[in-house]
Amino acid sequence: MSLPEVLAPAGSPETLSAALRSGADAVYVGGRYYSARSSASNFSDEELADAAKLCHKYGAKLDLAVNTVISDSEAAHFCDYIKYAASVGVDAFIVQDWGCAEIIRRAVPDAVIHASTQMSVHTAAGAGLLSELGYARVVPARECHRDVLAEICSKDIETEVFVHGALCMSVSGQCYMSAMMGSRSANRGRCGQACRLPYSAVGRKESCALSLKDLSLIPNAEKLTEMGVDSLKIEGRMKRPEYTASAVHELRKALDGQAPDMAFLKGVFSRGGFTDGYFTGNRTAMFGVREKEDVIAAQELIPKIHEYYRFERKVCPIDIHAVMKDGQPLTVNGKCMNTSVQVTGIIPDKAQNRPTDRESLEKQFSKLGDTIFTMGSFTADIDDGLFVPAGKLNELRRELCEKLTDAVIKLNTPIYHPTDYAPSLPEARVQRCAEKLPVRIYCRTAEQAETALPFSEYIIADYKLWEKDIPDIPAEKVILSPPRFITDERALTSRLTELMAQGFERLYCHTPDSIAIGRKLGMKLHGSFTLNVFNSYSAEYLSSLGLEDCVFSFEATLEQLSKVRTHLPLGAVIYGRLPLMLTRNCPIQNEKGSCEGCTRTLTDRTGRQLPVVCNKDSKEILNTDILCMTDRLDEMKNISCGLVILHNEDAQQTLDALSGMKPRGNITRGLYYRGIL
Repeated sequence: MSLPEVLAPAGSPETLSAALRSGADAVYVGGRYYSARSSASNFSDEELADAAKLCHKYGAKLDLAVNTVISDSEAAHFCDYIKYAASVGVDAFIVQDWGCAEIIRRAVPDAVIHASTQMSVHTAAGAGLLSELGYARVVPARECHRDVLAEICSKDIETEVFVHGALCMSVSGQCYMSAMMGSRSANRGRCGQACRLPYSAVGRKESCALSLKDLSLIPNAEKLTEMGVDSLKIEGRMKRPEYTASAVHELRKALDGQAPDMAFLKGVFSRGGFTDGYFTGNRTAMFGVREKEDVIAAQELIPKIHEYYRFERKVCPIDIHAVMKDGQPLTVNGKCMNTSVQVTGIIPDKAQNRPTDRESLEKQFSKLGDTIFTMGSFTADIDDGLFVPAGKLNELRRELCEKLTDAVIKLNTPIYHPTDYAPSLPEARVQRCAEKLPVRIYCRTAEQAETALPFSEYIIADYKLWEKDIPDIPAEKVILSPPRFITDERALTSRLTELMAQGFERLYCHTPDSIAIGRKLGMKLHGSFTLNVFNSYSAEYLSSLGLEDCVFSFEATLEQLSKVRTHLPLGAVIYGRLPLMLTRNCPIQNEKGSCEGCTRTLTDRTGRQLPVVCNKDSKEILNTDILCMTDRLDEMKNISCGLVILHNEDAQQTLDALSGMKPRGNITRGLYYRGIL
């Protein structure tokens, strides 16, 4: 059984070196653009080229994170950046944006594309779809149980699993809190970590109800290997070199069958310890914050960690053959990693005292010092009675190492075949299909659905509404909504099949998972804003997948929305409480200890209350203010329908707002005017 690769983070050249010297098989970095960790130091274009060479010297791979969503105005620069990254030998591109992936395919057809965890893939169906679409690897959501990971590993796509590092409270790619609160979008790489601030469901001012402990699955490395995981990923592109080196070192130990020192890792960095809750299903003790004791412990361990990467890591034995003949220059051949080089020295002199024999040659050439090389075999074809000064042999050894290093780098550097592709958009603009904007209303109860039906083009509702409190609504007027986080793919597929037999044929797609399930069943597909469509290229690509329409990202401004050019009809959120987070853990239950007496709200440090919606397997934390654009629909150009999201509000109140009446409570215009960074 082959071992999975150890994939380390690097936010700077210093951390990159620490990762490689500590034993990483691959490293992922961000450049100065399009990285979901824009606050890390990241790599300039020149540093990226050097990073590729350094990785390839060790026989390691370099993955480039270009995992933010992009705007139409950035597409040309993104394309040029991808071509540059390919030219310096980046091994793979980590992508969230549907449009970005398509630009990469067209610009560099033989590029390797990995689906970022920001794509929110959490089922085997979603992974299978990405495989069909040409992705080489998927990074499943960190919230997946081990049984689901095993199913994903069975698909014809590489699987990369986070095994150590920080956990966001929200499912990656499904967090809009930082954007809504401070215009710093996580999907644009600028998360302000508003979730680490105080929140409480029970009035504790210092409680951090949205802060999780760090993840560590390092003790489960053997299980992950048996499962068929291809890459074990360490989180932390914003962490120090010591953090990366220690995590790589202990993960390497675990893969080698040794017990990792978890107390040591806890001292290096943790938030009150580690959790494996999503993997094992035991989510009873997942919350934690960084304490003063954690910081003190880390400072004491730093000198020890430096020893892990003080010197070059030995990764390549050299087989050396020397030829020393009378009257001919000394030649030395070195072979390593299926490549070989030859260097030529001086013509040997006649020995006056002690001649240079085989043993003395081997002694000088085995002094490989602070290089990646070790001595493999040594053979020699030499005449007796000849002499070469030790200094000249040392020069020849250094030259051999330099040339062999260059050869190894060249051997491990991928060669791509870029095209002359430049991004371009169709002339098509979205057309409204009626003089009055059609409205689709997302309803949470049968009562809401029945009240809203006369005002709706379609009702969007949870498919489970048709299990008990069944709304009296024609099937052809319904778009079924699956869970935003699917925990039982088979049960969902089975139930949707039954509902299709009853006349339901439309599915609201939140992630690649629901697209995959809907495509397999032959349903008519409608895209949610949670697909994070932020540009025309993503919209066009989803159209090619068969979606009939899609709600555009509410992180876009009205100006951006008005300039989108696509054949895919687009919707926009015009009313409702926007979701700030999709979570697997319940912050209220964690604080209270049970579901009894649920407050259904969290209170932040300013006293604002955020509604929390429980959907059994996941929770939605909603914005405290209601987005309202119903009085400004004439400013919303380029959309074919408006989306209304109901919470606990009286449906009639919402319908009054659609008629132009001012809604009760605080309202917001969202990001339509102020935009995101």
